[in-house]
Amino acid sequence: MVRAAVLTAVNAPLEITEIDLPKPGPGQVRVKLTAAGVCHSDLSLSNGTLRQQAPAVLGHEGAGVVSAVGEGVTSVATGDRVVLNWAPSCGNCHFCALDEPWLCAHAGAAADTPYATLAADSTALYPGLGTAAFAEETVVPAHAVLPLPDGVPLVDAALLGCAVLTGYGAVFHAAKVVEGESVVVFGVGGVGLAVLQCARIAGAGPLIAVDISPEKEELARAAGATDFLIAGDDTGKRVRALTEGYGADVAIECVGRADTIRAAWTSTRRGGRTTVVGIGGKDQQVTFSALELFYFGRTLSGCVYGNSDPVRDLPAIAEHVRAGRLDLSALVTDRIALEGIPAAFDAMLAGRGGRALIVF
Repeated sequence: MVRAAVLTAVNAPLEITEIDLPKPGPGQVRVKLTAAGVCHSDLSLSNGTLRQQAPAVLGHEGAGVVSAVGEGVTSVATGDRVVLNWAPSCGNCHFCALDEPWLCAHAGAAADTPYATLAADSTALYPGLGTAAFAEETVVPAHAVLPLPDGVPLVDAALLGCAVLTGYGAVFHAAKVVEGESVVVFGVGGVGLAVLQCARIAGAGPLIAVDISPEKEELARAAGATDFLIAGDDTGKRVRALTEGYGADVAIECVGRADTIRAAWTSTRRGGRTTVVGIGGKDQQVTFSALELFYFGRTLSGCVYGNSDPVRDLPAIAEHVRAGRLDLSALVTDRIALEGIPAAFDAMLAGRGGRALIVF
């Protein structure tokens, strides 16, 4: 049996209990988790902002060691260090054919099939985002694990599965930040901190961080921010004051709220680019006038998983880690046990801290 944090129903508190995890079937892999990050998407799944069948084991940002493989699996072997990939591409759908694997039509298929049962009464459990990382062990399709490159600490590697791949891709793929561009980042959580580090690697400057919490300034500056602003009604004006009166070349929004998306867009120069990474609810409506869309000539775009191809991007990110340009541990403000997940959710809602990391 395996200990796991189980969501019994949407909006219900998580329960730490034992589950029965089957042996991996054909094409599957069993992974003993070393660490798992607590992401805002997990909170969104738990409260119904994102669709989630229940009961379920959430968690999608994780790393560990392969403990068993099913029939036909050749991509990894027992003992391999791996990172979970919650959005594995099929390679065959319309979007994969367009070389847009982050939009794969079948990436979420595993989440709709029960993968384990409650030890107490054999109730079927669904894997959150197909990975179920809030547990000591999990079973996933073989293409949902990525071999971890050498030289990357296994515990911190959990962050590669979502926060870092998303932040890296938001900078280099979605926003296409180039050296010398000014960048403003809204939201200094786990993803925001990864965005700041990657924008620094890209050579951005000035690099401005915006958050509601003054306590985030130290984290933001350690990640590379040259300036830190407390969010307010005049955020756009203050960003323009830091960018020679024009506004930032690029804004990256990591919150997923209508007001921050609008503020990010307003903070960019004429012709500027805004990339929305944060996941908001259906009630978060953003409005623009037809005249301002014409006059400012700005671009507003969504961003799924950083518009990343994990198979391609993970080795590149690992090289930044080995070279000391990217500090994974700097994203982590709390190292917790499974029992600490509810407190980590509360901290997110209150806007406190960076990433909470479950260490098994």
